[in-house]
Amino acid sequence: MGFWQGKRVLITGHTGFKGAWLSELLMARGAEIFGIALPPEGGQNLFQVLNLDQRMQGAFVDIRDPEALATEIRSFAPDIVLHLAAQALVRRSYRDPVGNWSTNVMGTVHLLDALRQLDRPVTAVVVTTDKVYENNEWDFAYRETDPLGGHDPYSASKAACELVSASWRRSFGSDRLKIATARAGNVIGGGDWAEDRLVPDIIRALRTGKAIEIRNPASIRPWQHVLDPLEGYLLLAEKVHLASDGAYQDGYNFGPEPADVHPVGDLADAMIHHWPGHWIDASDPDAVHEAGRLSLSIDRARNELGWAPVWRFEDAIEKTVHWYHQVEFGANPVDMTQAQIAAFEAAK
Repeated sequence: MGFWQGKRVLITGHTGFKGAWLSELLMARGAEIFGIALPPEGGQNLFQVLNLDQRMQGAFVDIRDPEALATEIRSFAPDIVLHLAAQALVRRSYRDPVGNWSTNVMGTVHLLDALRQLDRPVTAVVVTTDKVYENNEWDFAYRETDPLGGHDPYSASKAACELVSASWRRSFGSDRLKIATARAGNVIGGGDWAEDRLVPDIIRALRTGKAIEIRNPASIRPWQHVLDPLEGYLLLAEKVHLASDGAYQDGYNFGPEPADVHPVGDLADAMIHHWPGHWIDASDPDAVHEAGRLSLSIDRARNELGWAPVWRFEDAIEKTVHWYHQVEFGANPVDMTQAQIAAFEAAK
């Protein structure tokens, strides 16, 4: 709490799933936070369920609007920026590739350029994804030194965000503007109701007693509870902010332990162990391309930052299903979220 107490922290994408958890986590650590994002999507979303519109400051701004974005940034004058705002769904990126690229790439350009023009020091952590690497479907985990790439529009656009961040750091970085990037795995946790995403789809089926339709049961993913990568983002931001020699301004992976990389079918099995149901294989040979195997090496974050995952695969599943199940039967979602943050802090 000591470092974050009183820090002025701008969160882009605070109305999204990860952004809402991050907002709650930073409030618990005493930060003064401000959010910039589009209004939350869908009828049910964590931002509104947690009443964050009443509990934190923020503005609904499209990061594709450079003037509106720069105005809010100048007004808030952040110490630290955590950039999560993005179009984050692979299959949606196929439907709207131009919107995907303009949000993810030009939105990041607009943000970094607004920070470049501030008259005060600021540290930025740009959040990308495990999908930034050129995916060769190999068995070993991707390291930060592996080539960037991306088959689908989403993955390629997030790899481009890595290039944008590196360019801004090399061209405009200084003691006044520090930039790092963070690449996380497949995050899960209570309060995600996004369309076309695995855990929300499973929860929707469990709530209604329907069969869970699994598109790619054999696909392998680095599953982790949302609080683990968020802890990594905050630790990276702290290290970058305090360093006086340009240290830590680079890309870092924040994934699970190697033993916690599992096929999609294993995730479904683990979830229905805690909330009974059943799943069926709904694979479609004509579906758009999605990676068959993803895994991240976390050696660099462990060795250089002192970061390591707190909750293992089974812990993450249990915490996630428990959150949804309790809220479904009347528990206060704010209390549930804060209790899980407290349990996470205690387990570190």
